[in-house]
Amino acid sequence: MSAPEGNEFWKQRAVHGAPRKYEDPELLMEDCKRYFEWVDSNPFLVWTNTKAGLIQIPRIRPMTLNGLCIFLDIHISTWYEWRKRNDLSEVIARVEAIIYEQKFAGAASDQFNANIIARDLGLADSKRHEVTVKKTLKDFYDDAGIGDGTEADA
Repeated sequence: MSAPEGNEFWKQRAVHGAPRKYEDPELLMEDCKRYFEWVDSNPFLVWTNTKAGLIQIPRIRPMTLNGLCIFLDIHISTWYEWRKRNDLSEVIARVEAIIYEQKFAGAASDQFNANIIARDLGLADSKRHEVTVKKTLKDFYDDAGIGDGTEADA
């Protein structure tokens, strides 16, 4: 059953859509700082074999945007949308700079795998290979003496 034609029931709503999770950029920054503190207080524990036996060594946990979004209970696409909001854009830029710096410094000091972090930060070396083909596939088959490669030749 559809709504009656010409209805305007939607105008009776007091609020349209879900409420914003962060109206105040300072509240977002406080929650991001809580994530940074959680990362610092929850290092990875790596088992290492020493002369004294098997021991656990704490290793710094890298901050990630995905980890932050999980901590904030939002989807990564929400974070990207918040970048466009004038009220949150400054906090978003600062938080992303903090995460970038922590990863970069961790990789530079050999606390993180530099190759993985470089790719994540977009710093990985890339090589461009160009190939120029001067012969057609038919030329290749003719040179090989195997016909033109069609099923009729099989």
